[in-house]
Amino acid sequence: MDVGQAASGFMALGQETRLDLMRALLAAGPSGLAAGDIAVRLGVPASTLSFHLRALEQAGLVAATRHGRSLVYAPQIAALRALVGFLAEACCGGEPDRCGDLNRLFDTRRETGHMQPPVFNVLFLCTRNSARSIMAEAILGRIGEGRFRAFSAGSDPSQDGPLPEVLQQLKALGHEVSALRSKSWDAFTGPDAPRMDFVVALCDTLAGQACPDFGETVITAAWPLPDPAKFSGSPPERATLLNELYAALHRRLSIFASLPFGTLDRMALKARLDELAQPQGLARA
Repeated sequence: MDVGQAASGFMALGQETRLDLMRALLAAGPSGLAAGDIAVRLGVPASTLSFHLRALEQAGLVAATRHGRSLVYAPQIAALRALVGFLAEACCGGEPDRCGDLNRLFDTRRETGHMQPPVFNVLFLCTRNSARSIMAEAILGRIGEGRFRAFSAGSDPSQDGPLPEVLQQLKALGHEVSALRSKSWDAFTGPDAPRMDFVVALCDTLAGQACPDFGETVITAAWPLPDPAKFSGSPPERATLLNELYAALHRRLSIFASLPFGTLDRMALKARLDELAQPQGLARA
């Protein structure tokens, strides 16, 4: 980043409403916020908000993507990191010990292990919430290393709960299964429901139903996978198919969990999730 770019960035932030706006977007994370939600949170007219958003966009500090009829704005983390890093480069003339706490605050050149990473809520959907989504919840819950909270639900959840053979397989692979249960997606649509960052559908159709509205800022994807309830054959053959399904989910979720969330904007994250639905997307990862 050169002096001109840095000056442009700091000028864009040098106004009270734009600072509040940037802090609100950073709090929302890579999922961003719809313009209407921002206006309500900040209590500013739409025309005023548009002016300030345009200033931040021109400085490269926020970016917009269209979601239905709404524009969703997300912070450009890499640009903000570069802006702060511009100051850090000059800290105490290359003698960081002289800068004390200021140097540690501005140290963007290394990974700061003491910083708390963001935690993303991920909801997996399938019709009965008895197999695929249950597997995904268990897998991400373990490989997410505390950076993800995994949930699952269905449009027509099984009254009998998860398939016994799925729970048996997960338990054999070392997963904790006592909390896994089949539940309706209605549990995640109310005002008291946890706010989702990502929603991934794991079947071709959800019993012919349209997905509920989980909010304009949710990043969605579809990874259609075969339904274990329809597997036929001998017990060993069914076990083999379940293992293949588990492996397919584990591969996708391992790639998902390793994405550089701090440097990808909303549009890029959506594209990467869509790629994971295709075999070629897995091959490139």
